[in-house]
Amino acid sequence: MPGIVILGAQWGDEGKGKATDLLASRTDYVVKFNGGNNAGHTVVVGDEKYALHLLPSGILTPGVVPVIGNGVVIDLEVLFDELEALSARGVDVSKLRISANAHIIADYHRTLDKVSERFLGKRSIGTTGRGIGPAYADKINRVGVRVQDLFDPSILRQKVEGSLDLKNHLLTKVYNRRQITVDEIVDDLQSYVERLRPMVGDTALELDRALDRGDIVVFEAGQATMLDIDHGTYPFVTSSSATAGGAATGSGVAPARLDRIIGIVKAYTTRVGSGPFPTELFDEWGERLRATGFEFGTTTGRPRRTGWYDAVITRYAARVNGVTDFVLTKLDVLTGIERIPVCVAYDVDGVRHDEMPVSQTDVHHATPIYEELPGWTEDISGARTFDDLPKNAQDYVLALEAMSGSRISAIGVGPDREAIVVRHDLIDG
Repeated sequence: MPGIVILGAQWGDEGKGKATDLLASRTDYVVKFNGGNNAGHTVVVGDEKYALHLLPSGILTPGVVPVIGNGVVIDLEVLFDELEALSARGVDVSKLRISANAHIIADYHRTLDKVSERFLGKRSIGTTGRGIGPAYADKINRVGVRVQDLFDPSILRQKVEGSLDLKNHLLTKVYNRRQITVDEIVDDLQSYVERLRPMVGDTALELDRALDRGDIVVFEAGQATMLDIDHGTYPFVTSSSATAGGAATGSGVAPARLDRIIGIVKAYTTRVGSGPFPTELFDEWGERLRATGFEFGTTTGRPRRTGWYDAVITRYAARVNGVTDFVLTKLDVLTGIERIPVCVAYDVDGVRHDEMPVSQTDVHHATPIYEELPGWTEDISGARTFDDLPKNAQDYVLALEAMSGSRISAIGVGPDREAIVVRHDLIDG
């Protein structure tokens, strides 16, 4: 099974980087296919902790070819900052491949992102302000700048001129900001050209040939299912396709070549930014989950909103993505809780919903229907087999599996790279 997709089954921050890293030693390619530097992975290798925002987490594993696909939007300053930081710590980054068709985040995208969020006030989405949405908007409006454009100065200037024409009117007349000149953008982007050139190519063709050889290719989603532009809690979503379908469109690999879809899900739920969150906690339990799970954004440092496990959204993610396996992360964070609530359905104005409501209004008004499961007090961080877990922890996992739409094949029991219990092999199982 050479084509494997790893994606978030909640609102992000589920631990996808750790799951990708778990597979990386048996993987030939790791592909980031959507998003930009608006989401991060934290991967712990031995005593070293790495925070990755734009690069695929497979870059940490020797021998793996990391790929940034055409579905990603790239902030070149962030890209080279990350590469230099990893190189300084002894990580080999020379194998990185970048799609010539990926779009570029320019300075005007970051400026527009920040001023438009402030302008929206109470209606703001809660973006990271890193220019991701405006870059994707330019892509859809067909005024975006692609990586390949940087290698043709004439085309680059034309595209920047076309993109800035309307934006400068917005900046000066609506947002009362200074005009951005074509020269400053072109000069900035062209300063990266020679460093970028060796990394750029037809990555869709390269990946197709890798799959033909029988190489194992992992497609790593940024953000998560409930933040997907089409299938998430719109409009409180990201600007890209974070579901399994996005792995095909964001990499140029045919859907039929994606053999296994692995959904990453926390043993509880978190969310960053605005938007509905039915199981959100505002009491001491929410604070406990945040503190114990260290729930602060890798990219922004923002405290994450926390809540109990939501089986409704997990079932939805299993269906939308065709999840074949779940990886349940951060089970250890629940240690010491006597009774653990799990959301099994929603109540919307007196009507029970076992599946995700279609209406945005209903999602906003949904209140969780909980079942309580018995907790455990034993330290589980040393568990390496399912039988090593306390009986109540095993029962918790089995209960979630029964209500979540697919089997739970691996369980994270601590932050260390090795702190994982594998029930079914994620490649051959």
